[in-house]
Amino acid sequence: MTALAINDTAPDFETESTEGRIRFHDWIGNGWAVLFSHPKDFTPVCTTELGYMAKIKPEFDRRNVKIMGLSVDSVSDHTKWSNDIKETQGYAPNYPIIGDGDFKVSKLYEMLPPSTTGDPGRRTPAENQTVRNVFVIGPDKKIKRSRAMTSSSPVRSPTTRPKRYIRRAGRRQSHTFALFRTQKHDCGRHRGRVCRRCLWALIVADRGT
Repeated sequence: MTALAINDTAPDFETESTEGRIRFHDWIGNGWAVLFSHPKDFTPVCTTELGYMAKIKPEFDRRNVKIMGLSVDSVSDHTKWSNDIKETQGYAPNYPIIGDGDFKVSKLYEMLPPSTTGDPGRRTPAENQTVRNVFVIGPDKKIKRSRAMTSSSPVRSPTTRPKRYIRRAGRRQSHTFALFRTQKHDCGRHRGRVCRRCLWALIVADRGT
């Protein structure tokens, strides 16, 4: 199986989410989309990241960019997790989270091997650690940028490679990719710096420039 590459069409799928049944390409519509994944519900870092995405969702809405989360658990688990996120982060997810208890989407996006089977509830975050990806998808349904991370990915300065990519993408796609940064962001382990996962979650397509 070949790995998904930049400018490949993002695989379409139909699945249940916390906002009902979704067909991915129809859900994207004519705008941009960010699909980001997490290995397991109720893990501390993932909890802070989903809460942070809920907090900044108006910035995505303003630019016609939709966001969707994925975690390798059921929709009912996601619903319980959402309550926990609201309680601990002050923001409940206000975007769909895919229920991927059958590993279908994780396999489709090559985050888990095709041989993966079993009860998702019995799998540990370590077994799902490859499900830590961000995909930026354009209105043409093609992958414009992707990034895969593990729990041991180092923290990098937000002024290095992402900014260079943003400038290059703006020239190639006739769009400017705007990076929104908080002056202080704590996702539990990064000493107030913006971690790479949260950094890439902040990349959106700014229309009209």
